[in-house]
Amino acid sequence: MTRWKRPAARQLRAHAPAPALWLLVCGPPALAPFSSVHGTELWVSLAAFPLLGVGVLLRGRRPLVALALPIAPSLVISLDLFTPAYCVALAVFGYLAGVRLPRARPALWFFSAVAACGLPLAAVVGRTVWPWFSLLLTLLLNVVLPWLLGRYRRQYAELARTGWQLAERMEREQQAVADRTRLRERARIAGDMHHSLGHDLALLALRAGALEVDPGLDAERQAAAGELRAAAGAATERLREIIGVLRTDDESAPRLPADESVARLVDRARASGMTVTLEQADDTATPALPAMTGHALHRVVQESLTNAAKHAPGAAVRVRIGRAAGQVGLDERVRLAGGALRAGPTPEGGFTVSARLPTAGEPLPESYERPRPTAAARELAHARQRVQRRLRQMVTVPPALLAALTVLSGVFHLVSPSWTVLEREHYTALRLGTERSRLAPLLPFFALDAPPDGTPPPPHGWTCEYYSIRPGSDSAYALCFTEDDRLAGKSVVHRRDR
Repeated sequence: MTRWKRPAARQLRAHAPAPALWLLVCGPPALAPFSSVHGTELWVSLAAFPLLGVGVLLRGRRPLVALALPIAPSLVISLDLFTPAYCVALAVFGYLAGVRLPRARPALWFFSAVAACGLPLAAVVGRTVWPWFSLLLTLLLNVVLPWLLGRYRRQYAELARTGWQLAERMEREQQAVADRTRLRERARIAGDMHHSLGHDLALLALRAGALEVDPGLDAERQAAAGELRAAAGAATERLREIIGVLRTDDESAPRLPADESVARLVDRARASGMTVTLEQADDTATPALPAMTGHALHRVVQESLTNAAKHAPGAAVRVRIGRAAGQVGLDERVRLAGGALRAGPTPEGGFTVSARLPTAGEPLPESYERPRPTAAARELAHARQRVQRRLRQMVTVPPALLAALTVLSGVFHLVSPSWTVLEREHYTALRLGTERSRLAPLLPFFALDAPPDGTPPPPHGWTCEYYSIRPGSDSAYALCFTEDDRLAGKSVVHRRDR
């Protein structure tokens, strides 16, 4: 018997060790002092070392918390979520969240919450909605896609682990099936012995009964024949009681007595004194039938003759074998052969046993009970379907979300210009030196995402915002503020071809 051994390479183990993983995600932040970043961005980048260390420790028990740790500083640095210092950490922790989380719903709620929080953050802090579309794109490509890869990795590992578990279970089931098969074979042997010997004993009792009433014998011999008949009947009953104790290993019994057909069975019954008539078509000979059908036919005729000899001694018996369409019934042996058995009294006062069995080449009836797949095979098929479903999601979800994001940004591109128009009378009413908070009622809520092409950079220490003169115009209003948020200059800038 095959012994399954699960290879260690296929088991679902922990991923990279914590120190190696921490060095991996802290590589980009370590380069921040040598890059052009400064101020708040530099300090937030350097905060990655303790934050990502905590995330590495929480990656197994709280994978979504570990993923949130690089998302928060990324939003502090840039509203579009993409930062060189944390992009590797986002992908790594997104992948680990897919591997660690057994269910997808918590991660989907987390991604939805990040996207929902990004919209008011971009509108209030950036005074424009365009960074929100960049945030969605970064979230999709840098976080959701690695998460889907992790989900597929988890499902594949579970499929492999389930496969080995089911292989071990199927081995045990195979052993159990072999044991049951031996028990069924022993029971079949016992049943065949009971029916065959019972049939012969019934014929013997019939012969003894004929001798018991033979007027040519004296009383002593008639009494001996009666005792023989009673002993044959008693032997039949004892055979039925003790046949269940048959215990033979590695023995096989023929399913039919050697070279015995239905016609020969009827001849033996006729030779025993029964009045038997056989009506059989030429194309229903036992050797021309399938093995199961021939055995079932022999068994039905044998049992019918036995019952006739036992319950109606001396009555005429007719055995008729013909060809007709069969259907499944309740009798076990006939059912296994794909046929049906019907027995009952006839209107004329007799008793009829009728069996319908399929011949070679005939299809099995629709109601025939076909073998069902085992529980282990069904579980393996379900696991394979789950992996295939995850693979389809990984292939189809990112393109679908990207297409939806493209359509949404296109619609916003058509609508948003009307949200950034500064009325001319409001522009005229703006006074230099006024604080930004006092100018807020006169300004649109959203500003342009970028100035017209060719606009010179603002003077040092100034921060400029740009508003549309009218939708689709190549010109814009430029409002520049000092570090203390006072209006230092206003002008009209025009697009310049470079």
